[in-house]
Amino acid sequence: MTFDLQPSLKDSLIEIRPLIASDFEELYAVASDALIWEQHQNKDRYVRENFTAFFNESIASKGALTLRDLDSQKIIGSSRFKCIDEEEGIVEIGWSFLSRDYWGGSYNKAFKRLMINYALQSQAAVVFYVNNLNYRSQRAMEKLGARRGMNTNIPWVVPKEKGVTFIIDEPLS
Repeated sequence: MTFDLQPSLKDSLIEIRPLIASDFEELYAVASDALIWEQHQNKDRYVRENFTAFFNESIASKGALTLRDLDSQKIIGSSRFKCIDEEEGIVEIGWSFLSRDYWGGSYNKAFKRLMINYALQSQAAVVFYVNNLNYRSQRAMEKLGARRGMNTNIPWVVPKEKGVTFIIDEPLS
């Protein structure tokens, strides 16, 4: 079954749609906050030149998505789907970032719930790869109910020295 990496999804808080080139300036306005990248392996992604490379890679991936607050109609972040194992039905959600104005509330859970539940309609599991030092993202994954992938015999579970693999295989309520 073909998995659409760029769906349009919506709930009462947020709209998710394919990332397009004209989103650059509004998305960079969010990404230019250095604190967003503080625990990320690419800590200087807030620099325009580095963000431009990331943005272009996102467009080229054909799996990148824009996150928009329905009330304000502002772009508040981005995320991406990637097929990891088509035969096993494993999809990654990653490259996600959210404006700090939306941290600690319901928006992170809302966009991840939309993406996870969409993916699990046709896929067996969703994985998230998180930097070992990104404790903020690790806590967010645990709040969602994701479990840590510990089995190193599974090819899509990264070795612990390369990061933490989180797995979700049940829809979120």
